[in-house]
Amino acid sequence: MKILLANPRGFCAGVNMAIDCIDQVLRVKGPPIYVFHEIVHNRHVVASFERRGVTFVDDIAKVPMGAVIVYSAHGISPDIRRMARQRRLVEVDATCPLVTKVHLEVLRFAREGYTIIFVGHRNHDEAVGTVGEAPDQILIVESAKEVDALEVPDTDRLAYVTQTTLSVADASGIVDALCKRFPNIKSPAKDDICYATTNRQMAVTSLCHEAQVVLVVGSNNSSNSRRLVETALAVGVPAYLIDDQTEMNPVWLEGKETVLVTAGASAPDHLVDGLVERLQSQFNAQVETRTLVQEDVSFNLPRSLKSLTVVGQA
Repeated sequence: MKILLANPRGFCAGVNMAIDCIDQVLRVKGPPIYVFHEIVHNRHVVASFERRGVTFVDDIAKVPMGAVIVYSAHGISPDIRRMARQRRLVEVDATCPLVTKVHLEVLRFAREGYTIIFVGHRNHDEAVGTVGEAPDQILIVESAKEVDALEVPDTDRLAYVTQTTLSVADASGIVDALCKRFPNIKSPAKDDICYATTNRQMAVTSLCHEAQVVLVVGSNNSSNSRRLVETALAVGVPAYLIDDQTEMNPVWLEGKETVLVTAGASAPDHLVDGLVERLQSQFNAQVETRTLVQEDVSFNLPRSLKSLTVVGQA
């Protein structure tokens, strides 16, 4: 068997920054610290931080007065910030800068009196945080079919933004439907879909025709990981999402000569290594790494963390 190891795969710059934030808060302040929502959508990452004294919460009221709260990479609404300040929490904002960009677009469109269409998944943490910036002016659409049912107050004062972790193909279809129905709709100055999401989907699209099965390492609640599975399935290649090598079913690989292995943007590389090692051991697989694009993006740590670091060292 041959393993095609897709590159890029795994952690993106936003995930690296968010994880580094918690690492540094633990170093400076020590446990306990609290994180609003999962820092990133990966079961193994969350569990490793829990073992180090991090508590993940979905309700700010559960955080003790004056404690340290880290905001997840997916972003939060202004209401959460207000509640945190009422509780005198020490805030560290690990929101991915690409998500922040979408928040700022929403604020700009809202100030200019636009109705805003958010293209994304209603219950995703990123959607909840973004919509919270202007809840009275935002409508959510999850599919091109929903565009037909939209009712807007003024078709000439309409704009859209997108969730950063969407399928490129799905987002394109929804945006095309919006533009067809509302020719004057305003778009973001730059595409909202994250570079890492785009690159990982492009790698799957380019490579999966050489494989008979695709294995995606990532957690089920990771939007970008699920999109990788959908990308492979869309071109007719069986694909499976697994948290780690223990979830791989050997039946999936029966009679297969080539397997494409990749990982979502929130999946640690050691989980990919574990899967590759199992494939090598069980199927005598040979690894061939395929690099489609080199990623050299990095994000600076947030100012709120730097201030906390200074206080901790004083």
